[in-house]
Amino acid sequence: MKISKKTILNIALILFILSFFVTPIGHYGKIGLNRIFSFPPSVIEKAEQQRITDYDWRLKDEEWDFFNFEKSKGNVVFINLWASWRLPSEAELASIQKLYDLYKGKMDFYIITNEEREPVEAFMEEHEFTFPVTYLIIGEKAPIDADKVPASYIIDKSGNIVISEEGISDWSTDKIYTLLDELIAE
Repeated sequence: MKISKKTILNIALILFILSFFVTPIGHYGKIGLNRIFSFPPSVIEKAEQQRITDYDWRLKDEEWDFFNFEKSKGNVVFINLWASWRLPSEAELASIQKLYDLYKGKMDFYIITNEEREPVEAFMEEHEFTFPVTYLIIGEKAPIDADKVPASYIIDKSGNIVISEEGISDWSTDKIYTLLDELIAE
């Protein structure tokens, strides 16, 4: 019995697709596809920007100590809500790491999860992320919608939400760098 080239190609295609579901190749492939299809976020028009008026938001730092978001009042702030078990979050965090490396010390970063500390630390070590992790306190009031993951926000020094983005975005682009340079210089 002779097997046609078309049959062989169909079998190869099916095996390739199955590899996305049952092998580590699939995990990395899905992350790669998420990164390919992530784009820079859109800036909200000035007239449509909402302002944060209440900075009273309790969070936990990497050491599991409580602190208040109010310390960021008057600063440019980047907020990202993520979860280690969400594939889109993992895909987005590499660009956030690049952003953090360029702008740490110039603005405030809140890369927030609602997970327990141990799995987050393992995730951070596995992916060699060095940005500071902030832990959400479930039930606390927040100046942004903390229920959507992944989601990100950029807030200017006056408290205006300049970017509000659900889903993943590419944060390591010239468009974002230019925006942040302008916001920091204000």
